Amino acid sequence: MSAHNHNGSTANAAPNDAHSQHNEPGAAESGMPDSQQPHDGHPQQGGGGHGDHVASFRRMFWIMLVVAVPVDAFSPMFAMLLGYELPASWMVWISPVLGTVMYVWGGAPFLTGAVSEVRSKQPGMMLLIGLAITVAFVASWGATLGVLDHGLDFWWELALLIVIMLLGHWIEMRSLAQTTSALDSLAALIPDEAERVDGDQTVTVSPSELRVGDVVVVRPGGRVPADGRVVQGSASMDESMITGESRAVRRSEGDSVVAGTVATDSGMRVEITAVGDDTTLAGIQKLVTEAQSSSSRAQRLADRAAGWLFWFALGAGAITALVWTLLGMPDAAVVRTITVLVIACPHALGLAIPLVASISTERAAKAGVLIKDRLALESMRTVDTVLFDKTGTLTKGTPAVTAIEPTEGFEADELLALAAAAEADSEHPLARAIVAAARERELSVPKSSDFESSPAVGVRTRVADRTVQVGGPYLLEQEGGAELPATAEWAEQGAIILHILIDGRVAGALKLADEVRAESRDAIAALHDRGVQVVMITGDAEAVAASVAEELGIDRYFAGVRPEDKALNVKELQAEGRKVAMVGDGVNDAPALAQADVGIAIGAGTDVAIASAGVILASDDPRSVVSVIELSRASYRKMKQNLWWAAGYNLLSVPLAAGVLAPIGFVLPMSVGAVLMSISTIVVALNAQLLRRLDLNPEKFTGR
Repeated sequence: MSAHNHNGSTANAAPNDAHSQHNEPGAAESGMPDSQQPHDGHPQQGGGGHGDHVASFRRMFWIMLVVAVPVDAFSPMFAMLLGYELPASWMVWISPVLGTVMYVWGGAPFLTGAVSEVRSKQPGMMLLIGLAITVAFVASWGATLGVLDHGLDFWWELALLIVIMLLGHWIEMRSLAQTTSALDSLAALIPDEAERVDGDQTVTVSPSELRVGDVVVVRPGGRVPADGRVVQGSASMDESMITGESRAVRRSEGDSVVAGTVATDSGMRVEITAVGDDTTLAGIQKLVTEAQSSSSRAQRLADRAAGWLFWFALGAGAITALVWTLLGMPDAAVVRTITVLVIACPHALGLAIPLVASISTERAAKAGVLIKDRLALESMRTVDTVLFDKTGTLTKGTPAVTAIEPTEGFEADELLALAAAAEADSEHPLARAIVAAARERELSVPKSSDFESSPAVGVRTRVADRTVQVGGPYLLEQEGGAELPATAEWAEQGAIILHILIDGRVAGALKLADEVRAESRDAIAALHDRGVQVVMITGDAEAVAASVAEELGIDRYFAGVRPEDKALNVKELQAEGRKVAMVGDGVNDAPALAQADVGIAIGAGTDVAIASAGVILASDDPRSVVSVIELSRASYRKMKQNLWWAAGYNLLSVPLAAGVLAPIGFVLPMSVGAVLMSISTIVVALNAQLLRRLDLNPEKFTGR
């Protein structure tokens, strides 16, 4: 099939050779290392970020679980609680020895984290855990050696505490683990090699060796290695990975091209005008880096709760020691104080947030929503503004026939069938759109022959005994035809307009536009129902943006936005005091996704967009944004409930352990404290499981 061009007229672009045969570029490969900053409050387990945390906590959990069995089984206090005796006296040393191993090895992450929290003067979960296991360790050795009361033998409690906390943090790290890297995905857009012109020959070099003024050859299907200017040839350039816009753009001599874009149909020579950090792609990389590094990482609920409980436990312990000492019972002061400090760290608190996070991410995944950043999910409940990219997000990103205007003597279906016959063998997006429209209407498409194409004009073919021509404004100019009156409104809307001529006479016109997703209307209506403002951002002209915004009922929009400026529009909304969720799919959306309070990427989009977002929609259904909001709200409710259950244990048990009811003869035994601790953990676990009943089907929330 020969290359050809219709070049339909648009409201925002000059006629260009955009309707030519082309090859689809292969998707850029991307590396998958984790690039997240260390999890706040957690010590580093190597240099690999969350990925290393997951492996470290998983491995350590299973080892400590095995070691904990003999520690508990041979603990004299545990044996007394369950009513059995140790068969040999030497067995009493098994728990101290193995318990010490657990404290030094299994407790190391928490002790390291506790030191970090002390240095940063931000007490949290790690310090609370570190305090509990250290006091339990010292008290247990004191009881074992006979220095302290035998009732302070906490080896079994120390083992259980370490195991459960390792389990909780393993779950937490797994929910936070990242799978892609935005910056690596951006770098993957640059080809590994470039063909530099050296006299009459070409030399293969690395793109890093290119200098301003060099001339390189870009072959059909190849990527531009650096920003430059076309000096020979022309090609339809796929710039979607940079602009997010699906339509190929014709670049000829004198036109600028951007690193990472693809010449789809023909080769050309490009003079390099920018290299390294001066390229457009490097600029986007910089913006992504800046936005990610400037994003505030809100302190987690569990960390705040743990911080409060640390001071509560420390204060309760100090008061307990002082009161019992003043009462003239120093031995009781030691026992009561140690008991308070040990049971002040509830097992439930270690699982309260991780369990909810794990179950919510699992439920989301089954609904086609991938949660990469738990903080993004937590923040989604507070979002009051959703900023949608237009092309590929609210729209399908591909042209579709949206209207047919026949002249007198012709029927709409007849015109569409004839146009489809002329385009039957073409692979161009506009041609495919016309053929697809005929197929959807179940039209009978006749056979064609004698196909001819003319660049920047259109196509000509014979259908039966009639000559059929399809093309843009240059076709009308060549044939002396006039545009139909109805097309004036189409042009104002920024649509592509193709005229159909039968035997030299204008028989009608086709309106082709980026088709709005049917689900977009439902998504926007559902967001409005929840009090969320909807904003659209696009690089298209004002007319195109206004048309789509009016059709979908969008509150406001930004039109004609350059790729590098999208993040600025996000900042503008944030400066208004809005909590912004950005939904996009292209490389050009990456800085905005990173800058937004919550970045949501369409799964069908580029690797870069996906990597820059905290939430990824596996489908292209914008209604899934509503599902994310509902999941965030439900998860937050469960987190609060679990924290109250976990903290409730402390509010009840700590005063009792301190001896507030001692005047009436009741002091909380350690064994009862352990039972309360277990009940609290069970309640938290069961409450988190209720999240599994949440239905995240978008149709449920939109009611459509």
